[in-house]
Amino acid sequence: MNNNKADYIILDLFSGAGGFSYGMEKNEHFITKIATDFNENALKTFKYNMPETEIVFGDITASDVKKIIIEKSKEYNVNMIIGGPPCQGFSLKGKKLGLEDSRNYLFREFFAIVEALNPNIFIIENVKALLSTSAGWFKKQILERISELGYYVDYGVLTASDYGVPQSRQRTVFICCKTKKIHLPKPTVKEIVTVRDAISDLAYLNSGEGDVEQTYTTPISSEYQNVMRKDSKKLYNHKSSNHAPIAIKKLEMIPPECGKEHLPKELVGKQKFSGTWGRLKWDSVSPTIDTRFDACSNGTNNHPFLNRAITPREAARLQSFADKFVFLGPKVSIRQQIGNAVPPLMAKAIADSIINEI
Repeated sequence: MNNNKADYIILDLFSGAGGFSYGMEKNEHFITKIATDFNENALKTFKYNMPETEIVFGDITASDVKKIIIEKSKEYNVNMIIGGPPCQGFSLKGKKLGLEDSRNYLFREFFAIVEALNPNIFIIENVKALLSTSAGWFKKQILERISELGYYVDYGVLTASDYGVPQSRQRTVFICCKTKKIHLPKPTVKEIVTVRDAISDLAYLNSGEGDVEQTYTTPISSEYQNVMRKDSKKLYNHKSSNHAPIAIKKLEMIPPECGKEHLPKELVGKQKFSGTWGRLKWDSVSPTIDTRFDACSNGTNNHPFLNRAITPREAARLQSFADKFVFLGPKVSIRQQIGNAVPPLMAKAIADSIINEI
């Protein structure tokens, strides 16, 4: 059923909204034919933006769902698997059982599907701490499993800003190949893409303003914005949270690019982390975009000078999603989809590295 010119036909496990696949497909040699997750809203977003991909909704641990995934993958001649299995049990308490710990069942399922399909390449992405937890014991377990399956591997931590993403996000990546060792991508940019480069053209909404779909009202002011706006006739998901009056009052006290150090002690609240109530810095990269970026008190995710948190579109820009990529679902789901995603430009760098070495 592979009627595509792509060399690599991808199965995307734990796909979420599709950032990993969306980035891989920026290289013409890759196409994702199957994506699976148990988040229905995320899959609706995936299908809307990548309609050629067949979606499998369900729990990967269920035998009937797993059977469908494997059968469809064989029909499409899948020869590559990507995904980031959650790893709740990767802690000191879980060390006794390792990959057999019930909380790490999704990692086991990932490897089980790799074993069933025997792809040419598979890629695991996960949290940075995966490599250091329990003095590297879990990393050793994963590497042993990769070796048992007969793959060469290169692994390490990638920093998103090295690949043109205006964000400091770091992720562990394992690139596994049947025929040779494929190295992690080298940095693709010499200078960082800044918050200003990313979102300065969107700096006009106040709290509660904006809409799910609207027209552009400001000119492009950076090459990054030019790339992000390409082929997008409308501006989607640029809608600000409607903050409480007390939150707006606090932000009014915080100068551009500063944080809670400017708040009176009685207004700081119970947040213990240094970044809470922080404003993004125009000429730096954003810290890691998480799933609560629209809450003023959550971290350093408030606009550099406007009295509001960043919008979903601004967060998506900081993740390197093009403006034509539309996020569907309720507000909470959309912020989870964006915060949990692999930055597409980081994924593209991985794809380019694979093609350059093969």
